[in-house]
Amino acid sequence: MANTEDVVITAELVETAERQIVERAKRIEYYVTEYSVEYLADKIRKGDFEVPAYQREFTWEERRKWRFLESILMNLPIPFLFFWEVPSTGKLEVVDGSQRLRTLEEFIHGGLRLGKLDKLSLLTGFTFADLSEARQRKFKNRTIRGIVLNEHADEEARFDLFERINTGSKVANSAELRRGALPGPFLDLVVSLAKQEKFVRLTPMSEVQVKEREREELVTRFFAYGDGLESYADKVSLFLFSYSRKMNACFKERPEQVREYVKRFDEMLDFVAKHFPYGFRRTETGRACPRARFESISVGSYLALRDRPGLVPDPNKVKEWVNGDRFIDVAGADGANVISRLKGRIDFVRDHLLEA
Repeated sequence: MANTEDVVITAELVETAERQIVERAKRIEYYVTEYSVEYLADKIRKGDFEVPAYQREFTWEERRKWRFLESILMNLPIPFLFFWEVPSTGKLEVVDGSQRLRTLEEFIHGGLRLGKLDKLSLLTGFTFADLSEARQRKFKNRTIRGIVLNEHADEEARFDLFERINTGSKVANSAELRRGALPGPFLDLVVSLAKQEKFVRLTPMSEVQVKEREREELVTRFFAYGDGLESYADKVSLFLFSYSRKMNACFKERPEQVREYVKRFDEMLDFVAKHFPYGFRRTETGRACPRARFESISVGSYLALRDRPGLVPDPNKVKEWVNGDRFIDVAGADGANVISRLKGRIDFVRDHLLEA
């Protein structure tokens, strides 16, 4: 990636940048409104809001619910809710805020009991019905601002918005978002291959990572990077989102392609298991599968096999360079998603395999 100090700001660059801003801004048109807490709780209870699968699967722990409700009771500012107006039904799809909406519904209608609160300690153990009638009315009358995206905000724009809003928060990750937002034959294949016995054996990871669909993330990266990085712009999540959407369409049009991709994946796994001493691990007893290391070995091996089918590298040479300082450096995490680093580590493995 070029050093920002080396960028020369010319009149032509300024004009091009302005066109990019205008073009990107066209994708997001919205209006701002306010909803009462009562209205929101009733809407979510009746199913009048559409909640995407990736948001339904993620659930707040009890303490986060209590803190959110305490904030409303104390009249503290509440983050915006984001919706998308579904063109075909006119219903509002929840882009961000499903946990807050469901917590409101559970408190007002579902008997949720408050636990130990930080400030309102005397409300510990209260349900909504235990509050005074006046406090219940005041709670219901509180308003929360909502931003409603119009029908021109496509899947990619909504995905990007959700990710930007939740950067650094404990929310659904990119693999979960894709699985929920882009159901289809490609995502079905990814889920299936992520559970394959040999793949599981070669990609050790924690139970938390498994639950967060880390193996699905690795499978998607293998196919996306192997098919080419021409449209990659250092933003992994959007690149993989666009790729997954494209492949869903490709597989629907040509179902026979699924077998080709399964074969590609299996051949790569067999090659790695046979020729890399520790698979995707750093050491023989390693219990982790670093993404950058996986990307370089898996995609590099696929590209080498594509260029030279039946390739049998010298095991001593492979062991030497895969454990060498140079490979450790190129497969490191520093700037891992910058296009130059990504291409560099993939090409490093491909070239060394073809030379071995």
